[in-house]
Parts: sequence; C-alpha cells; structure tokens
Amino acid sequence: MLLKLGEIVLKGRNRQQFERILQANIRAALRDVGVPADLRQREGVILLRVADGRQRGPAGWARAADKIAERMRDVPGIVRVCVPVRVPKTPEAVSAAAMGLTKDATGTFAVRARRRDKRFPLTSGEIGVRVGREIQEAHGLSVNLSRPDTTVFVEVDQDEVFVFTEGMAGQGGLPVGMSGRGVVLMSGGIDSPVAAYRMMRRGLRCFFLHFSGMPLTGPESIYKAYALVRGLDRFQGGSRLFVVPFGKAQQALKSSGADRLLIVAQRRLMLKTGEALARRLSATALITGDSLGQVASQTLTNITALDDAVRLPILRPLIGWDKSEIMDEARRIRTLAISELPDQDCCTLLAPRQVETRARLDDLHRIEDRLDVDDLAGELARSAQEYRPENP
Repeated sequence: MLLKLGEIVLKGRNRQQFERILQANIRAALRDVGVPADLRQREGVILLRVADGRQRGPAGWARAADKIAERMRDVPGIVRVCVPVRVPKTPEAVSAAAMGLTKDATGTFAVRARRRDKRFPLTSGEIGVRVGREIQEAHGLSVNLSRPDTTVFVEVDQDEVFVFTEGMAGQGGLPVGMSGRGVVLMSGGIDSPVAAYRMMRRGLRCFFLHFSGMPLTGPESIYKAYALVRGLDRFQGGSRLFVVPFGKAQQALKSSGADRLLIVAQRRLMLKTGEALARRLSATALITGDSLGQVASQTLTNITALDDAVRLPILRPLIGWDKSEIMDEARRIRTLAISELPDQDCCTLLAPRQVETRARLDDLHRIEDRLDVDDLAGELARSAQEYRPENP
C-alpha cells in the first residue's frame, strides 16, 4: 500500500520531524486495526506492507489491505491512499498490470510514470508512452493528459514496480501533534466538532472540554459530546473529554445581574475555565466554533470581548464560514447526525429574551468582580470529569 504525502514534502529542514510524527500516528492507527504492517519511508510516499501477507493468502491479504486503507484515509498528513499491484521490474510486467487495471475503464485515460531507480531500462517518459500505447491497442481508450477519466500511475522503486490507479482521497493537512496542543470548547452542536477537525488537520492535538447544564439539566448533552469525541478520535487517537457541571455557575451569573450580558459573561467564564484546564494539559490555545455574525453573541464586538477574557490565543477556524458550509463539512466527517440529536444545551439555559450584541468590557468586568470569576474558573476546571472515548 502506498500512502501519498502532500504538504509535508514542501517542508525544508523540519521535514524529517514531520515524517517521524506522521509515522508514529500511522503506527498508532495500525494498532487500532489490529493488522501488523511494515512501514518504509520513500521520497514523498510511505510504503506499507501487511506483515504476514503470505500466510493470509490472496483473499485474506485483500481484506487486510482494505481494512488498513480505510483506516489510513483518516490519518491527517496523508493525501491519498493507493493499493497498488506490485510487479517485477520489467517493462512487460508493467504493461500487463496496467492493462489489467484498465480492462473495465471507459472514457479517456493517462499514464503518469515516475522512475526512482535510474537503472530501469526505460525513462519515465518512455514508460508512459509504451504503457499508454498498449492500453490503447488493448482497450480502445483515448488519451487525455489534462483531464483523464482514469489515471494509471507507475512508480519504479529500487526493488520493485508499483502500478495503480488514483486510489482513495486522504485527509491531507499536517500530522496531528506537529503544531502542539489545544483545548476545544465542545458543545453538542454542529460547529465545534467541525472546528476541532479543522485544527487536527493543521497538526493540533485536541483535548475536549464540554460544559453540561447539570444539575439543572439531564446528562443528554454529555452523551452527545462523548459520541462526537469518539467519532473525531479516528483522526488523532488518544482523545480525552473533560466534562464540567456548569448549571450552578450559570445560576450565579444570572443572580449577579448579568441580564442581557448573560450569554457573553458565561462564554467568558467557559474560556477562563478552558484556560485553567489548558495549563494543566500543557496546551497553548483554545478552539471554538465561532462564525462571525452567525448568532447574536458572535458579533465582532462580542468576539473582541471574549478575547479579553483569557491570555491564550483563541483559534476560530470557522470564523468566515456560513452555516451551510459548516453543515456540509459536518456531514462529510460524519458528525452532523449526532449533533442534530435533541438535548438541552447549557448555553440556552436561563438565557435572556434579548442578547447583548455590543457588550462593554467595563460592564463584564464588574459582573466578574462580584463573583471572583478567576477563582470560580479554577474550581470548575478542577471539577472536570475525564472520559477517554475509544476509536469505534
């Protein structure tokens, strides 16, 4: 199996570090599958071989390869997953494999060849011409080098030749862990799981912090958060979910006279709690699913008021996305159906009829001074209960 790398190959002196982290992530993902495989680094590609392929037989090998390929598609840093035909290093074997792969193809085709071993008797261009001509003669397909319906890849390695078609798309991006750690404020809604996924693709290892309305609500939102984190875990592995009972803190904020500022004030308290938890986890950023102007609490003025609450940077990967774009992405990463399940969101608990769209920092600071909010945030962080969802 060939795992194609994308952005990593553009890195300079740090490239080996990116590759080491990706290799570690691949090995961890292979442990989830339970199929042993050997890993070898090539130029711009990683080669995986099922370790006991001969003992499995052709059918068993195919099942194991399919299982590994499906798992590798979810590992950030991999652009494409290809299951190639491995053939001897002869032009005849290459042509035979290519014709076998295209026997059911229709429309147009192209051949892309890469010769890593310069001892092979044909150059990359000559491989493409020879294989293309034989496919034309055998199947009557037309050549289209710019937009082919089918592309045949030929890679001449040091010991063997791989022939394959386009394979399956991977996640792309950077290996998880390369960009550090962050704490995601994970609601049970649609936006925050997508925000977490986008940051994983940029190499950030994510911890998840969920605020439940308990004891004023039931545990339904916790079940949703757990299910969402469990689904997202396939992109990074080893995920940790922290749940804070937030109901009494919300009551305290309401009693402080927050009124129209209640939503912004409680979100500031959540961020402060997230910052306290981040210090414990050696995380250096907070992540939210904010989208500019999507709801009243996400006006530019209110977002500025939220930034004032903490010293850590707040990453908002969805800030310029509209709701339909976020929903499309949630559907693609398979979190939308979970997010749409009914529950009682703690953010709507005790919410005022009208939400302040232009929160003033002086007013927010006065509310927080009455409650010693920094101490309260520390207590909430210490009260967090940890869960470790396993990859499905």
